[in-house]
Amino acid sequence: MSSDLTEASSRVRTPVEEASVVRPSAQKSRRRWAVMLAGGDGARLQSLTLKIAGDSRPKQFCSIVGRESLLAQTRARIESLIHVDRELFVVTRAHESYYREELRDVDDSRIISQPLNRGTGVAVAIALLHILQRDADAVVMFVPCDHYYSDSEACGRAIRAAISGAEQYPDSIVLVGAKAHYPEVEYGWIELGSAISHVPIPLLQVNRFWEKPSLLQAQTLLQRGCLWNTFVTVGHARAFLDLVCSQVPNVVPSLAKAMAENELDVAYRLMPAVDFSREVLAPQPHRLLAVPDTTSGWADLGSPTRVMDILTRNKIQPAWLRDGFCFSKAAG
Repeated sequence: MSSDLTEASSRVRTPVEEASVVRPSAQKSRRRWAVMLAGGDGARLQSLTLKIAGDSRPKQFCSIVGRESLLAQTRARIESLIHVDRELFVVTRAHESYYREELRDVDDSRIISQPLNRGTGVAVAIALLHILQRDADAVVMFVPCDHYYSDSEACGRAIRAAISGAEQYPDSIVLVGAKAHYPEVEYGWIELGSAISHVPIPLLQVNRFWEKPSLLQAQTLLQRGCLWNTFVTVGHARAFLDLVCSQVPNVVPSLAKAMAENELDVAYRLMPAVDFSREVLAPQPHRLLAVPDTTSGWADLGSPTRVMDILTRNKIQPAWLRDGFCFSKAAG
């Protein structure tokens, strides 16, 4: 076992410490919002999207698996979980030619167009500010729009359990973690602690959050039954905002001021990129809970190699693959 993992294990909280972290809410909030994160550039898959769509569009706007784009599949996957009027979409202005068609049925007030892509941390922060202007008691679900699920119903069950956990424990953020199958070094990993609830799906403490560990660490995490982080993340908007402000304190005030003064372009030019998992979640495991998703078949379509592996394992042969796609060119 690596020294980092040994050190982490020695810091497991006592029941008294755990009780101070998560406090049940006296009244569950029903004000649920969904934020679909669709502002990434997807640079590693551009050779593949060029083959499929004829241009270098980001993968969330591309029909990689099935006939619909990954964004359209994400919308369909959560349509039964959140009222359509409480769905927001965080996009990047440079991708407007792609998302305008995709979101033609969405009111402009629910499309948050960022001047530049400044990473998941900034995307989360600006979405929270928009939501809190409309609903001070909001419970928010953040959902990436570039992932794959073989079983959407299983995904929905896990998300419902995460929403329930977030409503019960308003000071915590609930992560949905997928069952790990191999020592992936490009994913975040969730090291689980004790269960605090078992119905309908276990809700567990988080001992440590590992963002893109070394291969040795990932092998150890796999052996210990740790979960892959899917980035589906649920919590009260104010709890999310508190986490962001505690780790990257300049982001929220800068965005709030820019929104009030209609100067987002300037603020984004000056703002560094923020990785939400690495810079916000990883330093604060005591604020996190996790729900295991063991049956949805989740995967992050992060590279051509991974896309081809998913298609092979699930016996999927989309039209672009039947047309003679050369994998070696895409992988390069």
